[in-house]
Amino acid sequence: MTIFQSIILGIIQGITEFLPISSSAHLVLTPYLLGWSIPEELIFPYDVLVQLGTLVSVIFYFWDDLLQIVVEFLGQLKSRKIGETANQRLGWWIILATIPAGIFGILFSDIIEDAFHSPVVTALFLLVTAALLITSERIGKKNRDLDSFTWKDALSIGCAQALAVFPGISRSGSTISAGIFRNVNRPDSARFSFLISVPIFIAAGIFGLFDLFEIPDFQDFLPVLLVGFFTSAIVGYLVIRWLLKYLSHRSLIPFGIYCIILSFTVIIFSYAS
Repeated sequence: MTIFQSIILGIIQGITEFLPISSSAHLVLTPYLLGWSIPEELIFPYDVLVQLGTLVSVIFYFWDDLLQIVVEFLGQLKSRKIGETANQRLGWWIILATIPAGIFGILFSDIIEDAFHSPVVTALFLLVTAALLITSERIGKKNRDLDSFTWKDALSIGCAQALAVFPGISRSGSTISAGIFRNVNRPDSARFSFLISVPIFIAAGIFGLFDLFEIPDFQDFLPVLLVGFFTSAIVGYLVIRWLLKYLSHRSLIPFGIYCIILSFTVIIFSYAS
């Protein structure tokens, strides 16, 4: 992997991690469609660790919210008055929504890693993302906000996040759609989706470090990784700001149509070649 390839993939990661079109799919499909020969042992660690760049963008954008949630959450543990404020409850909902993906990722880690090496499987999973986006827009009433969240909402969104460990199933797309299925409005569904990405990104980054250390001469790979890290962090911050404004007035359906087009493009390209 070259510095140029890392920059391109970092830009793609920053854009597609938060847009509901699957960053993992684009990180798998971009080298495939461009004919880049990247060693397989580098693909999964790079894909996982470059997400730490988008983790930084989430933390920067939601810093005040995250700080308030942490302070109030720890305060309730000290006072033993559980869930009295919206931020205290939100802290519990974030933890609850994180559990399914953590369990799923640990139990099926080998299957998940193998899926990262199959462009066709990734393209098929993109159709799942498209179905979630379009169906949620058709069914969800979008008349609730984040303050009305219950444990059922958090668990439903958490289960949707668990499915997104497979490349092609968008993490933001599945979780935002799950919120809309629960009749939560688009901006608040997106906000919760971004907040629950923080513990997932941290955990994925830690596991990715172990894979990185197993790469021969991984020190030579470090500059490439850092370039992708900083690129995805900067681009990711800008995309978060744009997407939250977009979802205030517009639908997810265009993203679903894009996923369908990309999926069939990859399938046709694969069988034609």
